[in-house]
Amino acid sequence: MTATYNAEAPVLDNYHAVVSAFSDFLTVAIHTILYERNIYPQPSFLAARKFNCPVRQSRHPKVCKWIQDAVAAVEVEMLKCTLSSTSLVIHAPPPSSAPLERFLFSTAAFPSIPSSEVLTPFTDNPPPATDLPEQFRATISRLSMLSSALRPLPPDCSFTLVTELRDGADIHPPLGPDTPWVAAEPRLQKQRKQDDSEVRPGTTKGKDLGGVRTTPVRNVESGAFVMEMWVEEGRAKFEEQLDALENPSL
Repeated sequence: MTATYNAEAPVLDNYHAVVSAFSDFLTVAIHTILYERNIYPQPSFLAARKFNCPVRQSRHPKVCKWIQDAVAAVEVEMLKCTLSSTSLVIHAPPPSSAPLERFLFSTAAFPSIPSSEVLTPFTDNPPPATDLPEQFRATISRLSMLSSALRPLPPDCSFTLVTELRDGADIHPPLGPDTPWVAAEPRLQKQRKQDDSEVRPGTTKGKDLGGVRTTPVRNVESGAFVMEMWVEEGRAKFEEQLDALENPSL
């Protein structure tokens, strides 16, 4: 069974269009990562095409709904210009549930504009050429080949979507009873700044940020769309090796 999608290049003439293009790519990237990292059995994914290249899509309705809702929640915050990055975090099975891999999509270079102007056409940043689908295609292809460069994962891993806020005293976490977000665990919290130099009180850098090994994926640049992507492998994947180095036998 094959699904086919429209591969036409988006016209990124305003900020809303930039965010929509990111959401479209993020959805495909999540399905690809879940398939390539064997989070679910590979036969549970169907063959599809997106950005004029073969991709995989989960056929399980609940998985598809979770991804759809999670990306929609990210898009809401992106339109407020409050996010600097989004990451898909793969956790070890209980009881540790330690973060093993973090696939990070950095959108810190996206424009920061008032939320009332997301549909206002850009004046000093014209729409790009029609190469964005080609760059997305190259990024998805790179994701599909990453498994050979990453250490294997144990069975029964779980995953979640984590966002990081931009720095600034006026940017606050979207937490509350009417939002889909919860605070990330401390080991994945970043140290936030109120301005260019002052650290926000009560924030410290989580011990699992940055990982032990980083693998670049690709940079995507097209007009106002500027994204970096990389993978961080966490300490938990290398614990035995690191413990031996830090505590050598006499």
